[in-house]
Amino acid sequence: MTTTAHAFKFSRTGGPDVLEWVSDQVPPPAEGQVQIRHEAIGVNYIDVYHRSGIYPLPLPSGIGVEGAGTIEAVGSGVSDFAVGDRVAYAGGPPGAYATVRNAPAARVVKLPAEVSSKAAASLTFKGLTVEYLIRRCHQVKAGDFVLWHAAAGGIGLIACQWLKAMGATVIGTVGSEEKTKLVRANGCDHPIVYTKQSFVEQVKEITKGEGVAVVYDSVGAQTFGGSLDCLRMTGTLVSFGTSSGPVPPFDLGVLGAKGSLFVTRPSIAHYTAKRPDLEKGAAAVFEAIESGTIKAAGVTEYLLPDAAQAHRDLEARKTSGSLILLP
Repeated sequence: MTTTAHAFKFSRTGGPDVLEWVSDQVPPPAEGQVQIRHEAIGVNYIDVYHRSGIYPLPLPSGIGVEGAGTIEAVGSGVSDFAVGDRVAYAGGPPGAYATVRNAPAARVVKLPAEVSSKAAASLTFKGLTVEYLIRRCHQVKAGDFVLWHAAAGGIGLIACQWLKAMGATVIGTVGSEEKTKLVRANGCDHPIVYTKQSFVEQVKEITKGEGVAVVYDSVGAQTFGGSLDCLRMTGTLVSFGTSSGPVPPFDLGVLGAKGSLFVTRPSIAHYTAKRPDLEKGAAAVFEAIESGTIKAAGVTEYLLPDAAQAHRDLEARKTSGSLILLP
């Protein structure tokens, strides 16, 4: 039996106005799927990349890769979940901007009783991102100096909290003086207002000329060159987003000239592709939530039908912390 739901779809790429709020008939879950009624949905910058075509999807398409709710039906071949289970997911086929959806059971994890659906939608995707970036993509060590761009964003605030708990010294770029207070409250030792100060000069001063062990850069074109200049010898630049535009091609010889630097362009899809890696990462995130190591800071809530406005605010950098949609 099909279930009547509402969802956002888009049939062409572009600005937030391409998102269409439609009535949707959700069929019973197919083999290997579960049907989830959402209680909260996460908004992530990858949604903007999908909508705008930076990360192309086959069209027409749903949108959104993170949600939390309750399982209403289970497809054949699924043995790890049952109707009534509270679950969350991050990644997999887009389609989270919906009241009800079918999702691959392989991408779904059970929620501990102590983790609310709102917290899960605020923290699962971003927490999984931070986990693989700081523990597996580049393993941050106690005492390391770390530079995190866009520190007041949803991922940035979680990263500041987690890095501080690991014993790192956190340097974070923000766009305004107001945001310096927010990032300080979440573990950032040295906020830099990049609109008023040279983050390269500030990093050199903070590290006494040595540079940082690793830079985490989701901004892209505007910061890439400066990020390289902030690294210590044999340091690592982790480029995991392009909110200011894609990084143009560059001469690999620059990496040698600047100190035998490393650069990587990772994706959460690859770091959680295997079920054991997803489960291990999710367990670390939920443990960090339960222990208070990370928490959702500065969460902005929108009603699900207002998703286009959430995108406008996110792209205009009017928000800080996590954005969630409530059905």
